[in-house]
Amino acid sequence: QVQLVESGGGLVQAGGSLKLSCAASGTFSSIVTMGWYRQAPGKQRELVATFTSGGTINYADSVKGRFTCSRDNAKNTMYLQMNSLKPDDSAIYYCKAVLNTRVAILDYWGQGTQVTVSA
Repeated sequence: QVQLVESGGGLVQAGGSLKLSCAASGTFSSIVTMGWYRQAPGKQRELVATFTSGGTINYADSVKGRFTCSRDNAKNTMYLQMNSLKPDDSAIYYCKAVLNTRVAILDYWGQGTQVTVSA
């Protein structure tokens, strides 16, 4: 069983900051890559930031310069530091991990954490 558990969402005023965490647990041999996505009401899920298999980080243009994605490999945990938040950043934020489970390489999603930015 593999679990991705996100935390750190909440309500913040525009211009404020939040830090999200995503911890992977369970049986897997390695993390191929991890990333953050978000989905606002009535909109499609979109990429926020993702580690490539080479270890670089790709950011959506809308968050470049404001959000920073990082990982603690020893803890199998990924973070998203969000600064200068805007109301348009309000969404459910999801963590996605591509994991090597020895049987296969599979995608896993967390349950999501709500981020609400008030004007």
